[in-house]
Parts: sequence; C-alpha cells; structure tokens
Amino acid sequence: MSDNFEKHASCSHGAKNATKEEQDAAMLKDNMARIKHKIIVMSGKGGVGKSTVAANLAVALAEKKFKTGLLDIDVHGPSVPKLLGVEDQMATGAGDKSIIPVKYNDYLSIMSVGFLMPDRDQAVIWRGPLKYGVIKQFLTDVLWGELDYLIVDSPPGTGDEPLSICQLIENPDGAVIVTTPQDVALVDVRKSVTFCKQLKMPVIGVVENMSGFVCPHCGQMTDIFKTGGGKNMAHDMGVPFLGSIPLEPRIVESGDDGTLHLSASSAQGTKAQLSFISIVENIINGEKK
Repeated sequence: MSDNFEKHASCSHGAKNATKEEQDAAMLKDNMARIKHKIIVMSGKGGVGKSTVAANLAVALAEKKFKTGLLDIDVHGPSVPKLLGVEDQMATGAGDKSIIPVKYNDYLSIMSVGFLMPDRDQAVIWRGPLKYGVIKQFLTDVLWGELDYLIVDSPPGTGDEPLSICQLIENPDGAVIVTTPQDVALVDVRKSVTFCKQLKMPVIGVVENMSGFVCPHCGQMTDIFKTGGGKNMAHDMGVPFLGSIPLEPRIVESGDDGTLHLSASSAQGTKAQLSFISIVENIINGEKK
C-alpha cells in the first residue's frame, strides 16, 4: 500500500486546519449528492455470505442498466475484488488526490482496499482513526460520478466501519441485513437491526442466506442450518423480509473463480438464482416508495 495513501488516511481523522475540513466536507457533500440511492449491506455475524450478496446485488443492478458503484469497506478482509474476478487490478490516481475506481463493466465501478495493496497477502493493521480516514477518502476522493446506486459492503459487526460509513454518508437509504437461519447467527444479527434503529437508519430488509442446501444431483432441499430463522427475526423486530437464498455448490465455486452465479446473466435458473432475482426486485421496489 502506498505511503502517501496511508499518510492521507491517518491525517484525515487528525488535526487539520478549518479550511481543509471545510473543503473535505464540501467534496463529500458534492460526491454524495451525485448518488441517488445509497445502500449498506451489513451483518452482525461473519461468514453469512454478506459480501456475496453485496457483489451480486451490485452486478444485478448494473445488468438492469443502473449506474452502480460497489464500495468494499472491509479494510482487514476485502473479498469483493476476488468475488468479481478483478483482484489483480490496481486503482489509479487522477489529478491531485482523486482515485479512479476499477471498472467492472460499463455500468459498474468498484473500490476496495484490495486495489491499493500490491501484495495481496499483506495485512492491514490499522486502528479506528485510520479506518475512518480511508473510508472518508473512498467517499470524498473516489471519482464515482453520477450513480443510481452505491452499494456498500461493510464488515461484520457494529464497530468502526459500519458506524463510520453511516455517519459519513448521512441519510443513507437504508441497510440490507444478511443472516443465516440458525440461532447462533441470529443472536448477533439482531444487533445489526438495533444498530440501525439507534442510528435512525431504515432497514430495507433482511436476507436469509444459506437457507437450505440444494443437492446438485437430485435437487432435494436439506435444511443444514435450519430455515426460516431470518424471516421470523424480521417479523419479530418489525423490519421487512426480502427473501431466502438456498445454499448451492455453484455459489461457492463462482466466488472462488470470480464469476457470479446469482445475478441474472448467469442464466442458470437455479433456485438460488431465482430467489436472488426476487430479492433484487424487492429492494428496487422498496427504493421506489
């Protein structure tokens, strides 16, 4: 990672003169004003497939010809570049300190810490202020342009990164909360709903991922992690339920080889794909209200 970038991330949260702070605030406001909808994909629990949902959601929106940005703010474990098969690309600069996001296709641009690290095995050992600084830089200095949607993939939990993005964006459209059906996940994911309520941020809805396993040979569904837990939690906490995505081996394979299985372009017609397409429509329709 470049020394200049880390230095900028460090000072972004430190002492600055008022003029610099005012300039950053103006740039942030201007950038965010160019984006119609801002959706944060989050979960109180790791390993629930949140990044897979975020990446597929962004691509699905782009396939519908919505100008879309995908921002990966998982500083310590950025997985979006790998999921989309662009992990070998690097972000480039433009002009003073602007950053050009990586272009996935004509309708989708991506930004991640992974695009700033020449050594993909390098660990990012940052405390809260540094993470706040880089997230702010991604919103202020990245040339997102005019977007219909900005999808933010947030790391699990309710700590520095999700709090920073919610405070910096100001009035995001809401959160899509991802969970798996079993109680051990739901205990933590419920905290994400509470987090949103405390910040007065709308919950667009809950997605229950890995909701049953579809046998690739016979097509039979087996409830490995149980099923229905996410739907019951959403009902119990008074937030919308967007749908369930069953676990299919092809989803795992596609994540490893950088091709997407859930988006419409895969044209597989599997149960997981059809469920996800329905979830995307529910999100779009909810945004139109």
